[in-house]
Amino acid sequence: MLLIIYLTVVNILAFILYGIDKKKAEKNKFRISEATLITIAVIGGSLGALLGMRIFHHKTRKKKFTVTVPFFAVLLIIAIIYILYQNYHIVVTEYEYDADTSMNIVQISDFHNQLFGIGQKTVLDKIKECEPDMIFVTGDAIDRNHTCYRFAKEFFKGAALIAPVYYVTGNHEMWLDKDEFAGFVSEIENYGVHFIDGKTVELDEVIIAGTVNDSNVTDYNWQNDNRLKLLLAHNPGYHEQYQSSGADIVFTGHIHGGQIIIPGKGGLLSPDIEFFPKLYEGEHHFGNMTMYISRGMGNSLFPVRINDYPEIVLLRIY
Repeated sequence: MLLIIYLTVVNILAFILYGIDKKKAEKNKFRISEATLITIAVIGGSLGALLGMRIFHHKTRKKKFTVTVPFFAVLLIIAIIYILYQNYHIVVTEYEYDADTSMNIVQISDFHNQLFGIGQKTVLDKIKECEPDMIFVTGDAIDRNHTCYRFAKEFFKGAALIAPVYYVTGNHEMWLDKDEFAGFVSEIENYGVHFIDGKTVELDEVIIAGTVNDSNVTDYNWQNDNRLKLLLAHNPGYHEQYQSSGADIVFTGHIHGGQIIIPGKGGLLSPDIEFFPKLYEGEHHFGNMTMYISRGMGNSLFPVRINDYPEIVLLRIY
């Protein structure tokens, strides 16, 4: 969303600047420099600049404009198509886990208020295709920098109609205004979402628990229980604490797949500014505990994914 906002603003600004400069030229007033007009096109405003040239009949006889602006407009269109595909092409990654029970679990992480179609239809349809018995949301469903709760609410409302939803917070929820977040939680709980920070939910064949602030693993009293123990967390970096809790399976996210995945090297950068983090996606084993790391769905400060498609994790337990 941040990238869309930026491109919208910079192209509107470019269009306005070309219009203003045309008016100044007609009245022999102090002009906007050609360097400024070219620069605004180069930094992403080329479509607005090109539109301004055509509508205002401005700079249409100067080669530096008639060549440079269309060239960057074509580059911008290609870049937009590429970025949109990278940011919105949802993939489903399947894993299998051998146990004495049978169920499908869908994990969604790091949603960050992303918009996937009207009413979140694209992502919800993908989840339906997985035929989940339950849906785990492992933090950063919303974002401290662009807190459009409506997108997250639409997702939770639709997801709760598909299967039981269990949700724990990530670091971004911890940074939000407590009263606002409490109101958000209250509303999604009315949809049927189970908010399980520091809580345990006991079902016939599994026990589901949620962490508090990731590193604070509550004493769940489940060490001597034979049921499968599922722990929802956010940051995979606390895997030692998760293991000490006695969890069989842990679901995490947070790393966004490293944002840019370089073939042969892995994810480039974590949100904690760690280059090539070891734990950035996939299935990992620590003793008797298995941890799944989702690449997540949305973005936070850096608005572009490269070779790192939004990911739905599907765990088939059988």
